[in-house]
Amino acid sequence: MSDYQRILVAIDLTEEASEVLGRAKRLADTSGAQLELIHVVEPVGYAYGGDLPLDLSDLQQQLEDNATARLAEHGEAFGIGEANRRIVVGRPGSEIKKQAEALGADLIVMGSHGRHGIQLLLGSTANSVLHGTSCDVLAVRVKD
Repeated sequence: MSDYQRILVAIDLTEEASEVLGRAKRLADTSGAQLELIHVVEPVGYAYGGDLPLDLSDLQQQLEDNATARLAEHGEAFGIGEANRRIVVGRPGSEIKKQAEALGADLIVMGSHGRHGIQLLLGSTANSVLHGTSCDVLAVRVKD
């Protein structure tokens, strides 16, 4: 395994985020890598297929504000400065890949629930990232 220089840690702000961050922090400490932290907020319209004739901008802003606050808590707990934390709006798989490329990350660390069967057929963020990035991906198995 090579020494990593820049590790992008993608978290979903669930209870398991600390487990994923802990693994990434240990890797960074071992290799002297810089940690970058990201959370992707899906647009509210995606959840409803974009067909609602409602203005959901206030709700979207609340989601982004809440995510920013929670990401800050995780960043502070693991020594990741504000300049290395990102909230991005979009589809998680594609946004994580875009950010990894833009940052020059050589490793993406993210959680994986290890789903199988029909859940795997429906796709997962970890699967999407794994099959579309040029850098290494570490999927940390988290408990459901």
